[in-house]
Amino acid sequence: MRCSVNVPNFGDFADARAVATVARAAEEAGWDGLFVWDHVVHRKEMRRGQPFGDPWMLLTAAALATSTIRLGTLVTPVARRRPEQLARQVATLDAVSGGRVVFGAGLGGPVEDEFGSFGDETDPVVLAQKLDEGLGLLARYWAGERVDHDGPHYRVRDVEILPATVQQPRPPIWVGGFWPARRPFRRAARWDGVVPLFASGHGRPPTPDEVRDVTAYVAEHRTAEGPADVARPFDVVVGGLTTPEAAADVVGPLAAAGATWWDERGLYESPDLYSLPAVLRRVEAGPPQL
Repeated sequence: MRCSVNVPNFGDFADARAVATVARAAEEAGWDGLFVWDHVVHRKEMRRGQPFGDPWMLLTAAALATSTIRLGTLVTPVARRRPEQLARQVATLDAVSGGRVVFGAGLGGPVEDEFGSFGDETDPVVLAQKLDEGLGLLARYWAGERVDHDGPHYRVRDVEILPATVQQPRPPIWVGGFWPARRPFRRAARWDGVVPLFASGHGRPPTPDEVRDVTAYVAEHRTAEGPADVARPFDVVVGGLTTPEAAADVVGPLAAAGATWWDERGLYESPDLYSLPAVLRRVEAGPPQL
């Protein structure tokens, strides 16, 4: 079981220096990763008046402040980005970090806030199509391929996005989704990891039974629909908020149920979610010791 720290890209963490501070503290305390959110407005009424930072700038600051921990977004809505621009941003971060990027992808949301606010597409079927097509393009770009592509949403003519990523054939791709919806988990089975969210809500750990259900479902579809290289490691990333004293008791049963990463996350409704001092206190106490 690996352990990561998860912070939003708003509030105190709109400041790249704050994210770098948390990243450095996490590495020193023995955490394995730092992941940031990728939102433009998140929930507008809830976050109104709060500053936001660009996740790739925040992660670049974290990369320059550290040397070992994994870094990435949880999750990036691929449909809100141009794949060629996103490919270059991730490749640049992979180079700066020496090959430490994990790419978290998903549909994105809340859709009306994050997409509808700007007159963008809000049909989840179309967004899912763009996500799948975009992931296919990203994998080809990161491998350094010369790409020609005619798809329902993207056209590419004789393009290479260089340099390729340090990690080859690409950085790990983790796909997020809300359980028990099935389509996001079939999508995740084709890549390198799954980041399930549950009805219990952000910051509240899932149950071992929920983790077992997700793990079994993805394993079934990874065999049937997964990539050619099914021997490639596959991660199941779950999270929530723990205290240092109780962390092992919470995380241990989830590891036994099949989770491979624990992602320490704050509660949506708490101001500690975006508070640098509050996050630092938990980070400096160290990850769960199983």
